[in-house]
Amino acid sequence: MDQPAYAAASLYAALNALILVWLTLATARVRRKHMVLIGDGGVARLGRTMRGHANAIENIPVMLVLLGFGAALGAPAIAIHVLGAAFTFGRAVHAWHFTHEQAAQWQRATGFGLSVVTLAAAAIGVLGQAVLLL
Repeated sequence: MDQPAYAAASLYAALNALILVWLTLATARVRRKHMVLIGDGGVARLGRTMRGHANAIENIPVMLVLLGFGAALGAPAIAIHVLGAAFTFGRAVHAWHFTHEQAAQWQRATGFGLSVVTLAAAAIGVLGQAVLLL
C-alpha cells in the first residue's frame, strides 16, 4: 500500500469537498437574497450559481474516484499530486467564476480546461494501470 498516494488522494478529496461547501453556501446565499426555495425562480443570478454548483457535482466525484483507484492500483504520489492539484485549481477557478455576478470568461475556460484535461489524464492512467494488472 502506497500511503503517500492515498494521503495525496485524501488531500484533494478534502479540498474539493470544501469547494462544494463554498458552492453550496453561495447558492444558499443567492436563494435567501431572492427568497427562492425551489428551482431558480427565474432569477438569472441564481440559475448561474446553481449551474456552477451542479457542474462541480458532476465532475468532482468522478475525479476523486479516479484518484482513489489510481492510488490503490499503485500510481505514484507525485502523479496523484499533479493531477489532483491541477484539477482542484481548475475547480476553484471555475467556482469563482460562477459565484460572482461579473466574472472574466478566462476563469470559466481555464477551470473547464484544467478539469477536462486532468479528468481525461486520470481516466487514461487508471485504465492503463488496470489493464496492466489484469
